Amino acid sequence: MNFDLASVDYILETTRSVRKRLDLTRAVPRDVVERCLEIAIQAPTGSNQQGWKWLIVSDADVKAQIGEYYKRSWYEYAGIATRSAPGDEPSAQMKRVISSARYLADHMHEAPLMIFPCVRGRARDASPGANAGLYGSIIPAAWSLMLALRARGIGAAWTTLHLSYEQECNDILGIPADYTTAALLPAGYFTGETFRKADRVPAAQLTYWESWGES
Repeated sequence: MNFDLASVDYILETTRSVRKRLDLTRAVPRDVVERCLEIAIQAPTGSNQQGWKWLIVSDADVKAQIGEYYKRSWYEYAGIATRSAPGDEPSAQMKRVISSARYLADHMHEAPLMIFPCVRGRARDASPGANAGLYGSIIPAAWSLMLALRARGIGAAWTTLHLSYEQECNDILGIPADYTTAALLPAGYFTGETFRKADRVPAAQLTYWESWGES
C-alpha cells in the first residue's frame, strides 16, 4: 500500500492540544467516537493483554464536578509553575501557553466530552520496568485516539491535572481502585481550518547515536 506521506506527516506534525479552539456548543456523535476507539485499540499493548478501558463522559453534572477539581488543581499548579524568577519575563510563547491553559481550566466543564483512558493495574511501589509497561500499555492507544479524532475534525487536549484529586474524581466516575487513569482528554469539534507545527528544538540536537552524548 502506498501512503500519502504528506497527509500522514501533516496530521502527525500538527496535532496539537486544542484548548481555545474547542467548539463548546457542538455535540460529538457517539458513533464517531466509537469508530475512533476501534482505531485506537489497534495500538501496541504490553503482552497483548489489552487491559485498557475507556470512560466517555458527556453528562453536564459529572463534567461540572470533574471540571471543578481540574480547575482547582490548575490554579494550584499555576501558582508555582508560572512564577518567574526576579527580573525574568515569560516569553511570548509561554504567555500564549499559560493563557490557553487558563482558558481550558476555566472552561473544562463545558467540553462536549471528557475522555478518560484507563488501564488495569497501579503504579505505586512498582519497579521502573513495571511502571513503563503500565503506562506504555495505554498511552500509545490514547495518542492514536487523539490522531483519529483530529482526522475527523475533533480536537482534544492531553491533561493530567485532575489526578491531583485522583480519588475524588474516581469516586465521582466510579473508576475501580485497581485501574490507573492515564489522562483526561477534553474533546470537541475544533474551530478554524489550519494548525501549525509547534516551535521545537531540532531533533538532531536531542539525538544520540550508539552511546549517550554521541551525535
